[in-house]
Amino acid sequence: MLADAAGPAALGPGDVALRLGAVLLAFLTLPLLVGQAEHKVMAHMQGRVGPMHAGRFHGWAQLVADGVKFAQKEDTVPAGADRAVFRLAPAVALLPYFVVLIAIPLGPGTLVGQVIDAGVFFVLAVLGLGVLGQLMGGWASANKYSLLGGMRTAAQLMAYELPLLLAAASVVMAAGTLSLTGILDAFQWWWVPWQIIGGVVFFVAGIAELHRPPFDAPLAPEEIIFGAFTEYSGLRFALFLLAEYAGIVVVSALTAVLFLGGWHGPFADQLGWLWMLLKTAALCFLVIWARVAWPRLRVDQIQKLAWTVLVPLALAQIALTGVVKVVIS
Repeated sequence: MLADAAGPAALGPGDVALRLGAVLLAFLTLPLLVGQAEHKVMAHMQGRVGPMHAGRFHGWAQLVADGVKFAQKEDTVPAGADRAVFRLAPAVALLPYFVVLIAIPLGPGTLVGQVIDAGVFFVLAVLGLGVLGQLMGGWASANKYSLLGGMRTAAQLMAYELPLLLAAASVVMAAGTLSLTGILDAFQWWWVPWQIIGGVVFFVAGIAELHRPPFDAPLAPEEIIFGAFTEYSGLRFALFLLAEYAGIVVVSALTAVLFLGGWHGPFADQLGWLWMLLKTAALCFLVIWARVAWPRLRVDQIQKLAWTVLVPLALAQIALTGVVKVVIS
């Protein structure tokens, strides 16, 4: 049962349906907008002319052309594959991001699908389930390269889950609550410079968990064909790509909520939802920019960054938060 921001309450079927419909609409549109933006941003940054032609004006129909292309491709399943698991894997990779969106506040008051008391724990736990889809796809493909790509994906998730959790724990300590709405209610603007180290760690770890460049070694053709997705084609492959873009939206939105104040800004009561969307969009742009600007890291470099850089920085942020809390109290 959904609840409003004031606390648990029994909502009518119409209110529940409206909130779920709004979350579903955001889930279906925001990742597509990020995908379209990636085409255009990369086209400008790298001088690509292809994404600027479909539909004439600024290549507005590029995303539509990609969808038609995926729909027309043959849907193949390897002869030795575990067919049920192979077909289920894309949905398992995609659905956790929809569940997480339900708990992310868009604005003050009732602009949230579901208020969860342990919201930070909930969203981070559900985000970790997304890797199961890639593991399932790699194992079920009956392809040693797909299996090895899936195992590399799992290893990368395990490495970056720890700094992600530690960085989020710093904000929880500062706010004194696990609720996402509670964190935003307690937020103060002077938290931004104080928690900036944790914010950078959280954002970088989130990008790494999505296997976005420069952390895409498990999917790099030069490394291992195309990782767990090697045997996928057509709409199932498109679902994996949609899961990646949905992950970008979710990681950016969580970073905005935890470290940038979410809906806080001038005239927050009226424009809070706009500030939240703008902050999320800016972080999504940084994810796209990182793909263009940074060279791919090797597998050993990816692991070294997690354990020797991000984890110590996250622990330092927690220590700083503890000191500041003691001084304030």
